[in-house]
Amino acid sequence: MIIGPAAATCNIIVITDPTGKDPNGAAAGSMSFQNNMFQSTFLSSSSGHFAILSGGEGSSTPRLQAIVASVKAMEAGASPQAAANLANSYSGIRVLVGTATKGAAVGGSYDVYVVTVSNNGTITVTPHSSDGTAVLPAGTRGAIIHLRNTEGNPMYGTASKVRQETAVNMGKMIRDGYSATYILGQAFGEVANDSGEKYGGGGVNLVSGITTGDMFTPAQLNTTGYAMNTPYAKISTSSDGWSIGYPAAEQYQTDPYDGSPLKIEYAYEALINAITVTGQTVQVSVYGSDDIGISETTQEIVAATVKKYGYDNVQIANRINTAIDSGTIVGVNHVEPKDINVKSSSRAVGVYYKPLGNDRSSPPWNLPISSSLLDLIGNIQTAIGLILVLLVLFRSTLIKSFMR
Repeated sequence: MIIGPAAATCNIIVITDPTGKDPNGAAAGSMSFQNNMFQSTFLSSSSGHFAILSGGEGSSTPRLQAIVASVKAMEAGASPQAAANLANSYSGIRVLVGTATKGAAVGGSYDVYVVTVSNNGTITVTPHSSDGTAVLPAGTRGAIIHLRNTEGNPMYGTASKVRQETAVNMGKMIRDGYSATYILGQAFGEVANDSGEKYGGGGVNLVSGITTGDMFTPAQLNTTGYAMNTPYAKISTSSDGWSIGYPAAEQYQTDPYDGSPLKIEYAYEALINAITVTGQTVQVSVYGSDDIGISETTQEIVAATVKKYGYDNVQIANRINTAIDSGTIVGVNHVEPKDINVKSSSRAVGVYYKPLGNDRSSPPWNLPISSSLLDLIGNIQTAIGLILVLLVLFRSTLIKSFMR
């Protein structure tokens, strides 16, 4: 098997609360025009609350070595600057490291802007290009953004301008009090639209340890991830919070429950919602099926159900089964309340599916006719034969009708 090269061309770390108290006060993420973005987005560690984001023009082996060295350094208590500096020992490799309380730094091969925002609101945007390590000091509100263009990107040549403009806009949002998770998503949208470096990748909330997981990463080797500036889901404008992910969302123009209009949620907006902690935040884990779309659609359904009914495994199972019956979720059997593992204290829900056998896409219908009879009807090759079966089934009803 030949796996194509991968390198994140856009790496961003944002810190809006260097005390680490705001659950949404630090975020990081990566994306690129290249394939195989799951190889380049390293979101570590939920327990250590730091991120290691990689990229560069070097080969995969030294990049992996640089990442491992940086992770080990952070786990041993090193500063982001010391960990990022290790990338300078590897040709063409870039490592961007950050935490909420220790700041951030980038080392190796890079073109970045370091953004700092003082307590009086002064924004400073400073360019750096492969000059040792570039540092966002601990205790400072700010960000680091790296951006280069990928060969073959139709928007090649835009990176320098977009890198600067996005850095300035992030500084303004930090100054104006937006959360780091929101700023990360907005920056992703701007970079995707204006530079073409648009495929996930993903993001992580460094304080709360929530990541986008495989929401946007490629489903198959040697393919691109999800474009961050394209529609990801449709969400009901009513209070029930119903939503559905693409591509199934293309079939819906209104909320199937109350007919209310649907609004489009773009992927960069879905990233914000996935890693931002709110009173309605739900972490959904899906087990039993890796089919494309099932995890995303299940997450949307569970989040909407929790919003309306709370952490009720019966209601969650009912909503999921409705989606299965309507064909929104395919390839899995109906779930029961016991298949829904709810932990309301940690705002987590686990959904355990059982894949259907025999290449079925949906469970058998629950009809008041035996399956053996359906098999018999399925084997009848003529309309006359089917009519005879119907006459046998409903002869008493027909006789009563004629008598009346």
